[in-house]
Amino acid sequence: MREIGRSVFPVIDDEEIAELARIPTRTDLWIGFVNRHRLRRVAEVGVWRGEFAEAMLGGCPDLSTYYCIDPWRHLDDWNKPANKNDNQFERFYQEVLARTEPWEATRVILRGRTTEVSDEIPDASLDLAYIDADHTLRGIAIDLIRIWPKVRPGGFVGGDDFSSSIWQHSDNFEPTLVFPFAVHFAEAMDARIIGLPHNQFLIEKGGGGFTFIDTTGAYDDPTLRVALLPDRRSGEDVPGRP
Repeated sequence: MREIGRSVFPVIDDEEIAELARIPTRTDLWIGFVNRHRLRRVAEVGVWRGEFAEAMLGGCPDLSTYYCIDPWRHLDDWNKPANKNDNQFERFYQEVLARTEPWEATRVILRGRTTEVSDEIPDASLDLAYIDADHTLRGIAIDLIRIWPKVRPGGFVGGDDFSSSIWQHSDNFEPTLVFPFAVHFAEAMDARIIGLPHNQFLIEKGGGGFTFIDTTGAYDDPTLRVALLPDRRSGEDVPGRP
């Protein structure tokens, strides 16, 4: 485990960090985390087809509110493989409604970009915001900056696609910059950030100081110079979500 910086009064202790690093799947990691900390108000930014939302709603019985935030439309200024046409996004939206229908009283659908709908969430009301949306530099910057005030002090911001390589997809697409931007954002907020398996990150809002804890050994240098080196540019798509 590699640590940069120093944090005091952390919410998550070393034992829990070690436990999180051993959990075999992304969904098990977050379901266990929400249940362990008894988190009740959660927002998911970037819902796609709703598999993760369905798993969270089904696996976390104490949830009182679960915001589902996604534009579910084609975006002309988003150069990523997941940018489908409007007809396909409408099918995805209907799929989300069907998947989450058993928890209709808990879910809150906010259809739009973060800039369009985040004001519908009261400030300091969320226990956890989970970001899995636009992974470009522009996208992760907007999402983190917009969602941070919505999380209560002592709450958490987590996310997906914290890829150690910015070339998550071929170079026909914009690079993925969740890492290192999320690290720099945490430093700006004087908050602790933990790099976890399955390309996950977790930021504690509060805690008294910036720290980057890498539980995987994959995030050796959060600088763009290193990220742009030729041996980091595989040009290959990662398996899984397109």
